[in-house]
Amino acid sequence: MTENASKYNGPDHIGIIMDGNGRWAQSQGLSRIKGHRQGVETCPRIIEACQELDIHYLTLYAFSAENWKRPESEVNALMELLELFLMKETETLVKQRVRLHTIGREEDLPDRPRAALKKAMDVTREFDEWHLALALNYSSRNEIVDATKAIAAKAAAGKLDPKDLNWEAISNHLYTREMPDPDLIVRTSGETRLSNFLLMQSAYAEFYFTGTCWPDFTKAHLEEAISYYNNRERRFGRTGEQIEFESSLSF
Repeated sequence: MTENASKYNGPDHIGIIMDGNGRWAQSQGLSRIKGHRQGVETCPRIIEACQELDIHYLTLYAFSAENWKRPESEVNALMELLELFLMKETETLVKQRVRLHTIGREEDLPDRPRAALKKAMDVTREFDEWHLALALNYSSRNEIVDATKAIAAKAAAGKLDPKDLNWEAISNHLYTREMPDPDLIVRTSGETRLSNFLLMQSAYAEFYFTGTCWPDFTKAHLEEAISYYNNRERRFGRTGEQIEFESSLSF
């Protein structure tokens, strides 16, 4: 994973915590399930908007490891919506040449959505310009645990010397090892926490929180988030004077 750094360049990787489906439904006098359905309809529009805005990596926080604690009827509906989304949108992903990834413990998903997920990833595997990652049964803490176990197993087998461990070695064992770190994390619906999403990878990310619920989130809202990002000075430990000097050398 890499740090995409520049005050003037737009984000290459955006992570979105898609929050507010339930609040949106409540405000409309609808059930939570209908809110989730409307939220699913937002996804293809934002995927397309990312391509139009030259954002090559998009990670959507679709289902957290903690979401299993929700009522069984809601969890079942979310799994059905995941399957339907994949069945409906895989052809579009192929046409748009978007490679689908998943991060999380996908092996614990029900058989039908897991099969649809595998099919979608298989048919898009050769694409390398546009990337969509679905965080499913995802927990950043679980990710760290899984990476630690994999590293410990290699060390025990004599395939890795603990003295050689550095951030690059650790990041190569994270779920996101095929993607750059996120430049911008967006959370909808007004909450201002990360909720166990990409904790390690977002060390240098910018954060943008909007009160807009996910079902109402549009390309215009995404552009507002990118505008906020573009007005931030990303220093990565350097001073503002260093950034200005380095920028002057590029002109």
